[in-house]
Amino acid sequence: MSQPASPSPNLQTHAEQALLQEFSPAAVLVNEQGDVVFINGSVSKYMEPASGKANWNIHVMARPAIRAQIAAGLRQVLRAGGTVELRGLRLGDDAQFTVNVTVKAMQEPKSLAGLVMIVFREVIEPAKRRRGKAGAIDAVTAEELQRCKDEIHALRQEMGASAEELQAANEELRSTNEELQSANEELTTSKEESQSMNEELQTLNGELQSKLDDLALAQSDMQNLLNSTDIATLFLDSALNVRRYTDQISRIVHLRESDIGRPLTELASTLIYPELNDDAKQTLRTLTFTEKQITTTDGLWFMVRIKPYRTLSNVIQGVVITFIDITAAKELESRLRKA
Repeated sequence: MSQPASPSPNLQTHAEQALLQEFSPAAVLVNEQGDVVFINGSVSKYMEPASGKANWNIHVMARPAIRAQIAAGLRQVLRAGGTVELRGLRLGDDAQFTVNVTVKAMQEPKSLAGLVMIVFREVIEPAKRRRGKAGAIDAVTAEELQRCKDEIHALRQEMGASAEELQAANEELRSTNEELQSANEELTTSKEESQSMNEELQTLNGELQSKLDDLALAQSDMQNLLNSTDIATLFLDSALNVRRYTDQISRIVHLRESDIGRPLTELASTLIYPELNDDAKQTLRTLTFTEKQITTTDGLWFMVRIKPYRTLSNVIQGVVITFIDITAAKELESRLRKA
């Protein structure tokens, strides 16, 4: 018996590459910003380069019909890890198939850690089964057909007997129709009343919009007033999270718009004031006014005042911290002491 030929050392590698090219699903590998770093298979059905300057980003290249779902899945796995399955996505109203998208945060191998794999799997919808007359007849036996004929004959006899009953019902329907016409007139009246109410609601809506515009203007006035005082002010809610601040606070605490909602303990500042969070809690608990003179790492002095934040209805909803620059006063005081 002849001996089987010894396999090539690269046979397994070549076979695996052929299988991946032929049977592996279309997929892309992206980073945290959504930039595509690797493409497997043909993904032209699901994404395409945008016109203009080259931009290999999944948020730009994904088809419009599935772009929002992919973006939401990407945010979820970047935040919580794991895998998100998006099933039954359509690329268009006339599409003959749906797409199942798998969004997976990569952990292994370590070289892919921090990246996200997005896999596209096309699902062909089964054609709707049509039942024709010929098929139905073929599925019915001769005995069943005869029984149907007998039942039809009996039904015809019953229909003839119920003709008089139908006539009586017809008269009742005429009476009911008259009642419906009367009800229709009432509905017409109600519709006119509803139209009148709708006009009143539109007027009310206009008044509310005007009040909203006034409120927005008042908020702008308040913001300009706070900034014009040249006093750094920090507003915290009842959980000591940032609610609002004035522009001058940037000299002391490094804040951006994205820091709204961050806890006070997570804010980086130049103040040499480790008891700031404890004093804020004390003010919120006891509703007592706190005032201290605090220096900064760059040699400035500030009068730090912590007061409860009261609403117009006298409800405590946090604290207000003001930082008044007293550096000049401190320098004058120092020179007077040396004189």
